[in-house]
Amino acid sequence: MNEQDAINAYMERRGMREFRLTTALIDMDGTLYDSMGNHADAWYRLISGIGIECTRDEFFLYEGRTGASTINLLFNRAYGHDATPEQAKELYRKKTVYFSDMPPVYPMPGAKEMVDTLLSHSITTVLVTGSGQNTLLNRLDTDYPGAFPSERRITSRDVTRGKPDPEPFLKAMTIVNALPEGCIAIDNAPLGIQSGAASGAFTIGVTTGPIPHEELHKAGADIIYPSMAELARSLPELISLILQTEK
Repeated sequence: MNEQDAINAYMERRGMREFRLTTALIDMDGTLYDSMGNHADAWYRLISGIGIECTRDEFFLYEGRTGASTINLLFNRAYGHDATPEQAKELYRKKTVYFSDMPPVYPMPGAKEMVDTLLSHSITTVLVTGSGQNTLLNRLDTDYPGAFPSERRITSRDVTRGKPDPEPFLKAMTIVNALPEGCIAIDNAPLGIQSGAASGAFTIGVTTGPIPHEELHKAGADIIYPSMAELARSLPELISLILQTEK
């Protein structure tokens, strides 16, 4: 689906006469940073190390969940019950240490250009991540200066229900007084796409990892790009088409 068709379908579904874009709600891991391989390795090391059968690639599908949610999912699969809060806290601490020991993570190619385009159009940018790890959160001001100040961040610490529940994106809208019909959500994972779509935002999927295009489509993406670089290249046209809907 091209940009114009995606915008038209979204507006028709939402019963919108115009699309007044004010805000971009943006995921972190796999979207702003090329970090999901390291996360998958850290999760696999942690979970296989405590004797729960798992595969490395399955952790790409859990992207967007809070750490406790991922741990409880795997505990229920293996043992039929949640981890205790103390167990979940300690296991997530270890996972954070394992992630910190991984090779360096860099901004996703094209992400800086995408953010710069949004800011140049006076579109407010808000971080919406299922992570609570400071390893990357502490780099945002350096790698994306001015884009994600601390008051415009929703992390795992700010929600009780992580992605795929819409709560993270809805909370992000609340902190900047945005309406769903004025927002785009940008994410690379099915759970994030489900969350963004359920919040009512125009939801953009980006295939930056091993998850196929079809999974993002099934999750509810309004439009899908094959890379962040391609999204960055296409974003000026997408914004222009959205602005043309304003009466």
